[in-house]
Amino acid sequence: MAKQNKESRCSFCGSGKQDTLMLIEGLDAFICDKCVVQANQLLVQELGSKKSKSLDTSITLLKPLEIKQHIDLYVIGQDDAKKVLSVAVYNHYKRLSQKIDQDEVEIEKSNIMLVGETGTGKTLLAKTIAKILHVPFCICDATVLTEAGYVGEDVESILTRLLQAADYDVASAERGIVYIDEVDKVARKSDNPSITRDVSGEGVQQALLKILEGTVVNVPPQGGRKHPDQKMIPVNTNNILFICGGAFDGIERKIANRLRTQAVGYKVKKDDVDLDLKNLYKYITPQDLKSFGLIPELIGRVPVLTHLNPLDKAALRNILTEPKNSLLRQYVKLFEFEGVKLVFEDEVLDFIVDKAMEYKLGARGLRSICEAIMLDAMFDIPSEPGVKELNITLGYAVEKFEKADFKKLKAA
Repeated sequence: MAKQNKESRCSFCGSGKQDTLMLIEGLDAFICDKCVVQANQLLVQELGSKKSKSLDTSITLLKPLEIKQHIDLYVIGQDDAKKVLSVAVYNHYKRLSQKIDQDEVEIEKSNIMLVGETGTGKTLLAKTIAKILHVPFCICDATVLTEAGYVGEDVESILTRLLQAADYDVASAERGIVYIDEVDKVARKSDNPSITRDVSGEGVQQALLKILEGTVVNVPPQGGRKHPDQKMIPVNTNNILFICGGAFDGIERKIANRLRTQAVGYKVKKDDVDLDLKNLYKYITPQDLKSFGLIPELIGRVPVLTHLNPLDKAALRNILTEPKNSLLRQYVKLFEFEGVKLVFEDEVLDFIVDKAMEYKLGARGLRSICEAIMLDAMFDIPSEPGVKELNITLGYAVEKFEKADFKKLKAA
């Protein structure tokens, strides 16, 4: 820095050298420490306002009907769950755009609980909604979570994955969606919580309470265990939408007991002639979740409860062909890369659906059965350049399926 003379003054405020702590010299000008601080404050305010505007415009707020129409392109059936999710997501993002005045009503956050058998589309629903809204989305598995201080992952690791999905943009992550899968696996293991410490059940539920409700959480950037010297990222969960999903295997018996009927067999009461014994999930209430092992505090922080219906043959058949990314279209696309036209006969589709129903594998079972049938073709076709068309017949499908020996799965 060049030597400053006594006549040096700040070019912005005119303060002399003797009136400032530091006078920074430029090419033909000077600036004092006070003007530097003011310029920094102006810069922070300007960048902050531009960031908030970009956040407001980055979220495309669709009407509930439009959200459901988009989901229909990817998910077959489950109209009740789609409506509940569409309304809950729409209200949540209306809440984000709300400007709180002194006398205005503040809208509370509505987290969602999805209950349904495996393979009915719980994770797919959450993924599809995140894709529509263009917000950060992550899927976390509750089975690996334990209470703080024990072997396993802390509940803060959920937000670490959301930060990674948002490229560590905290403002964007604070408007994201978190899907907590297999939440039924953290149910209370014992009816009496005072006997032993339930570190992977009730302990996890208690640790989730403040995160679900809304608080500022210090998140380790790379996940893992927290230690005192680690740099943390503060994340406000007040505007993060949490969707919890689980199969809750065995909850049908809790529902049946409450309805005074049986999950298998005949109904006890003559008044209950309209009960659907094949789908007791539709009668689920928060009381049943409490009986299953969720603590009341957690149930109260996930107020929106909905169910997914078991998939019948018609729904499984539609899943094979109708969605934009249906299984058949995926296989057709794979063979197009090899220059081969793939054709499935209708009898083959019926065979795949019947086997999926027989082994009770849900929509995931369709993929397993299709892979068993198509494995040899996908192995041989790339080495046979002369093949231009492949027709999958019923005899071919039965032969390949029997070769896969799915009977072991049924026995299990």
